[in-house]
Amino acid sequence: MGQLAATAICGNDITSSCLYVSALATMAAAHLSPFSLLIVAAVLYLFRKIYAEVVGALPLNGGAYNALLNTTSKSRASVAACLTLLSYMATAVISAIEAVHYVRSLWDGLPEIAGAIGLLAVFMILTIVGITESAKVAIGIFITHLVTLGLLLIAGLVWVLSNDSHLDDNFDFQAPIQRQMIISGKDLASKAPSTTEKNEEIGRNEEIGRIETQLGNGTLPESLKVYLEEKGVELAGEEVAPVEGDPHRWRIGTGGLEVLVQPESAGEGGHEEERGLAVLTETTLLVGLFFGFCAAMLGISGFESSANFVEEQEPGVFPKTLRNMWIAVSILNPSMALLALAVLPVDEVGFHKNHLLAHLGDLTAGGWLKFLISIDAALVLSGAVLTSYVGVTGLVHRMTLDRCLPQYLLKKNKKFGTTHRIVIAFFILAVSVLLVTGGALEALAGVYTLSFLSVMVLFAVGNILLKVRRRRLPRPDRASWVFVVVATVAVASALVGIAIDQPEYFMVFLYYFLPALAVVMVMLWRVGLLKTVLGIVQYHSKWVLQFFGGISNGIEKKIDQINSQQVVFFTRGDMVDNLRRAVEYVRDNEQTKRIKVVTVAEDISKIPDKIEHDLQVLDEAYPNIDLEFVKMEGTFSPALIDRLSGEWKIPKNLMFIGSHGEKFKYDQATLGGVRLII
Repeated sequence: MGQLAATAICGNDITSSCLYVSALATMAAAHLSPFSLLIVAAVLYLFRKIYAEVVGALPLNGGAYNALLNTTSKSRASVAACLTLLSYMATAVISAIEAVHYVRSLWDGLPEIAGAIGLLAVFMILTIVGITESAKVAIGIFITHLVTLGLLLIAGLVWVLSNDSHLDDNFDFQAPIQRQMIISGKDLASKAPSTTEKNEEIGRNEEIGRIETQLGNGTLPESLKVYLEEKGVELAGEEVAPVEGDPHRWRIGTGGLEVLVQPESAGEGGHEEERGLAVLTETTLLVGLFFGFCAAMLGISGFESSANFVEEQEPGVFPKTLRNMWIAVSILNPSMALLALAVLPVDEVGFHKNHLLAHLGDLTAGGWLKFLISIDAALVLSGAVLTSYVGVTGLVHRMTLDRCLPQYLLKKNKKFGTTHRIVIAFFILAVSVLLVTGGALEALAGVYTLSFLSVMVLFAVGNILLKVRRRRLPRPDRASWVFVVVATVAVASALVGIAIDQPEYFMVFLYYFLPALAVVMVMLWRVGLLKTVLGIVQYHSKWVLQFFGGISNGIEKKIDQINSQQVVFFTRGDMVDNLRRAVEYVRDNEQTKRIKVVTVAEDISKIPDKIEHDLQVLDEAYPNIDLEFVKMEGTFSPALIDRLSGEWKIPKNLMFIGSHGEKFKYDQATLGGVRLII
C-alpha cells in the first residue's frame, strides 16, 4: 500500500487520541496540559529515528517483537509480543467505547457496552474481508477526521476573538484555589476569608449552583450529594455514581486538583475529631507537568502500528508514515488542549471527558458542529479499532510462523485468504477487556498506556541491541545514542509514574499480560514440558504399565515430530567460532536437533575443506545436535532460498544467516524472513 493508505490506517489511531487525551492530560496537569503534550511530541520525534533505524534494518512485520527476535532470544522477544498484543486489545476497546460515548452525546439511549461490542464485531468482519478493502475505508475516515478537526480549530479561534476566553484565568498561576467541600457530609469550611454564617448558608450561594451542574454530570462523590440534600438543595440530573478507588485520595479531573482528607481539632481538652474536611489544593507545577506528561503519552498510541504491517507497505513508505504521524500529534493534541482551556474553566474540563471536543464544538459554533464532531469521532475511533485488527493480525501471524503460538491460528479463509481465526480470537479477548473494566475510560487508558509504553521501551532496547550486536547490518537511518537514551528514560519515567499513580490499573494490566505470556512460554518450552510429563509417566509405568504405555509412546512420537523439523544455516566459510555460535543459538532457541549447514559457491571446488572438518569437531562436541553439511554450486539469492524452501519443505523463517555488510545486495525483506542469528 502507498503512503496515504498506510498513514490512514495508523493515523486514525494516533489522531483519534486527541478526542480523549486532551481531557485526560488536563485532568492531570490543569493549565499545563498543552506543555505536557508538547513534551510528548518532542519524545515522539526521538522515537521517529529509533523506529526508522530498526525497521529500516529489519523491514518485517512484528514491531518490537521482530526487533528483539533478530537481536536476542525468542523468549525475550515474546515478552514484547505479549505487551503489543495487550496494547492492541486496549486500544481497540478504548476506541470503541469512546466512539459510543460521542454517539451517546447525540443519542442518549444508545447502550454503552452493547454498542462497543457491536462496533468491535463490525470491524472484525471487515478485517476478515481483507486489508485492501479496510485501507479504503481508513482513508475516507482519516480525511474526514482532519477536515473536522480543522473546522473545530477555526470555530474555536473565531470564538476566542469574539468572546471573553478563560485563558487568563486558567493561566493565572498566582490565584489560590479557595473552593473546599465536605466529603463526610458533616460540615463545609473554607480557608478563604469567610464567617461561620457564610459556611452555613453555602447551600444558597453561587458555589452551590456550580456544584449542582457538576452533580448533574454524575462526577462528584455520593457523599457530597447526600450532604447537599441534607441542606435542602434539590440536585439536577441522575443519581451520582460513587467515586472509585481510595476515598481519601482521588483525582476528580478538575485541573490537576486533588482532594485531601484532613483531621481538624475540635473542642477543648485536646480531643480531636475527624471532620472529613476535603480541601481542593493546586498541585505543584512540576508534579502537575509530570503527571500530565504521563497521561498525555496516551496521545501517541498508534505510532507503533505502522511497524507491525510494514511488509504490506511500498518501499520507502514506512519513514513517511512516522513523519506524518509526528506532525499530526505535534499540531492537533496541544491545540485541542489549548482550545479547551480557552473555552472552558480548567476545573470543568474533566466533567466533559467522555465527549470533550463535541462539547467544545457546541460552545463555539453550535449544535451543527457538535453533531459533526460526534459523527466524526465515532468514525475515526472506529478507524482506530480497524488499526488494532490490522496490526495484531500481522503480529500474531509472524509469531505463529515462529512457533510461539499454536499453528491452529494459521488457518486461512478460503474465500478471502485472511487468517480469520486470529481476528476472531482477538475480538473475544477485546470483549473480555471491555467487560472486566466496565468501559471505564481512566481504567482503559491506564491499562493501554502501561502496555503501550512498555512496548516503546522494549523497541528502544531493540535499537540498542541492534547497534551493539548487529553493527554491520545496513540501515537507511541511524538514531544517535543521545536520542535513544533520552527517549528511553522519558518513556520509562512515564511508565513508572502511571504504575505508581494508578496501581489498580496496573493490576488489571497484569491480569491480561501474565496469562498471555504464560501461553507463549508454554509454546516455547513445550518440549521440556513434554519431557517432564514423559518422565512422570515412565516413573509410574512400572505400576500401571499397560495403562500408560500408549501415552508414553504418543508423547515420544510427539517430541520426535517436533524435533524432526530441520533448520538451515547458510555460511560463506565462517570461522569455527561462528559455526559454534550458530549451533548454540539453535540449541537454545529452536525446538529441533537437526541443522543443515549450507555453503553456496559458484565453483564448488573452491569451498575450503576446513568447513567440513570444523563441523565434524562440532558434531562431536554437541552429540545431541545432528549436523548435515551441504555444498551447493550457484549464487546465494532470494530465488535460491525460495527453491530450497520448497524442495526441503523448510519454512524461510527457519533459515538463518549471519549479519551481512553494506556490500550485500539484498535486504531482509527481499530474503523473505530469513533470520539473523550472528
